[in-house]
Amino acid sequence: MIRALRGIDWILLAAILCLLGLGLITLYAAVYQGDTGLWKRQIIYLGVGFSVFLILCLLPLRLLGLASWPFYILALLLLALVPLVGDVQMGARRWLDLGVMNLQPSELMKWALMFVLANWFASREANTLQDLGVALALAIAPAALIIIQPDLGTTLVLLFAATALLIASGLPWRWFGLAVTLALASLPLLWHFMHDYQKQRVLTLLDPQSDPLGAGYHVIQSTIAIGSGGLFGKGFLQGTQGRLHFLPEQHTDFIFSVLAEEGGFIAVMFLFMLYTILITRILIISYRAHTRFGSLICIGVASVFVLYITVNIGMVSGLLPVVGLPLPFISYGGSALVTMLAALGLVMRVAIESKELIPWQRPGSPLV
Repeated sequence: MIRALRGIDWILLAAILCLLGLGLITLYAAVYQGDTGLWKRQIIYLGVGFSVFLILCLLPLRLLGLASWPFYILALLLLALVPLVGDVQMGARRWLDLGVMNLQPSELMKWALMFVLANWFASREANTLQDLGVALALAIAPAALIIIQPDLGTTLVLLFAATALLIASGLPWRWFGLAVTLALASLPLLWHFMHDYQKQRVLTLLDPQSDPLGAGYHVIQSTIAIGSGGLFGKGFLQGTQGRLHFLPEQHTDFIFSVLAEEGGFIAVMFLFMLYTILITRILIISYRAHTRFGSLICIGVASVFVLYITVNIGMVSGLLPVVGLPLPFISYGGSALVTMLAALGLVMRVAIESKELIPWQRPGSPLV
């Protein structure tokens, strides 16, 4: 325990704690005139997530590497159960009712896929068709189960994280270029298979004023809230868009609008600073990692956080279609919060083992 404490990256830990604190404050502002039970449940989820974070900080990375395949298989089985016994909420079947909480298996799969791909490429390069085929199969299987829920946002996160790890593992750029070309060429086919509400979200992005009381309502109200915050904001619990419930899903997808309205430009810049510190420290830890496995884990975690932040803020600002991705540590959600803290627990473990080589470790071993 003492040895582990000496290896903790205190800057990363401080960024995490500040984000968690800011998230609780913002969530309270979003729900204080509504269901305050959400805020209390978020504190419970935070306690569970931070406990998992601490446990993973203390477990040897080699042991965690061996657990990557069982974790992936478990997440895949849970995903397969969703179409059969999943709980329907807001028109989508994405959750499993566990009694004490609703579990979203797709949240587990985001990190399970990243974990198993880091394990797979820890001792090989992504430059053979066989290794690339295995990686694609590992990514496509869960992506197919998630897209039918339907959950386009999580599917994109899954594929983006897999692509980032493939590039970091040595994927030849000509193969990457070919994949991008094929993806762009398949967009008309993707449009054909998209649900009507997903097509409407894309059309609304191009012209939200075309249906201001329908499909464009969410984006219009969100941009009003962000713009009305000004430099210093309207003050804590003084936001009108959130308080009068003009904002849709203001405790989850659109919580950034609550923060911008009440805290203004200053609060938004503070949030961006914390995210920048978080991602920068993860990449620094990746660079300093003694093992390829640890480095790939950090790259995968950083890529997921970058996509979450970019897509969420982009969609509430009217720059990207609404796809339903949470804002890390700010949005309400038990599954997302616990899994994000677990992923950062892995990153912290990489930092600990990079600062002090434990006796049983041998340099060059892919899983230590």
